[in-house]
Amino acid sequence: MAETLFERYGGFATISRIVSDFYGRVRESDLLSPYFEHTDMPVQIDHQTKFIAALMGGPASYSDEHLRRVHAHHKITDEAFDEGCSILPDTLEDHGLAETDIGDVIAAFSSHRDQVIAERVQ
Repeated sequence: MAETLFERYGGFATISRIVSDFYGRVRESDLLSPYFEHTDMPVQIDHQTKFIAALMGGPASYSDEHLRRVHAHHKITDEAFDEGCSILPDTLEDHGLAETDIGDVIAAFSSHRDQVIAERVQ
């Protein structure tokens, strides 16, 4: 059986460090930081660690409906989603992920755009 990215990069411990670093960078973004002003960041980091772990083949999973429900009240825009997508690759690279693996994680993350963006402009 092929090793998952989750296993290759050290499981939850490594992913938690990556996600903590990611949110440090997010909170420095003028566009993204307002989304997290009243957020319990340890809880957020825990949830996002499980989500990124799932994207990397780990044991957690989230349904599309769950993702829609937890993001709906945040009114996340395409611009904000794109900003997060621009921060994540550098974070992953700084934690030693290979370029192809970064591409896989970003593609998996991006595939959930419609569940995270509250209302799409058509």
